[in-house]
Amino acid sequence: MDVSVVFGVLGNIVASLLFLSPADTFWRILKNRSTEDFESIPYTVLLLNASLWIYYGIMKPVVLLVTINGFGAVMMIIYLTIFVTYAPPRMKVRTVATFVVMNVGFYASVILVTKLTMNKDARISTAGTLCVCVTVISFASPLSAMRTVVMTKSVEFMPFFLTFFYFLVATIWSIYGILLHDTFILIPNGIGFALGVAQLVLYASYRKPSPSKAVNGGNLEEGDQHQHLIVNYV
Repeated sequence: MDVSVVFGVLGNIVASLLFLSPADTFWRILKNRSTEDFESIPYTVLLLNASLWIYYGIMKPVVLLVTINGFGAVMMIIYLTIFVTYAPPRMKVRTVATFVVMNVGFYASVILVTKLTMNKDARISTAGTLCVCVTVISFASPLSAMRTVVMTKSVEFMPFFLTFFYFLVATIWSIYGILLHDTFILIPNGIGFALGVAQLVLYASYRKPSPSKAVNGGNLEEGDQHQHLIVNYV
């Protein structure tokens, strides 16, 4: 079996866990019939990101890129559907409007413009560049978490398991990008790898072995509640 396939499959498995990490949060929304203070914009951005990677993966083609982002897109649609169902009227309208602008208007425009005005190589390059840009924008969440850790000198808002999985996903997909000689896969995951290392170093530096900080050993969902964003590196 090709080594790149092995890393691609591993990347699919580990990244799937990150896409599933908000499940408990949305189960809580279902049970309470309320979105509480959660925001929908991170999931709208992730849906756009996954959709762009699907478009890129189909054109390239990179099957394993399409499978994981297809799964991610389905999960984001499910999360957004639950959110809209139980959100207050104003939040509901804002969520739907954002979805239409980003995931219908912008995404459709990207496909139409690239299909009608560009050759295949230009389409791949344009889609890849957009994928990198949107993925890098999503790094605002871990950067914010790192800033919070430094300011509070506490890892409460950067739980270990979520941090480790970010690092693991970025590492696997960076290697996959190298094996495929795909710069567009390598760049965001390389940045994600560097951020992952920095987060783990911060965690080791500021970790306090106190039983009062239960989040430190928390699960993936707990981290999602605090960071409000799953970074999609692929």
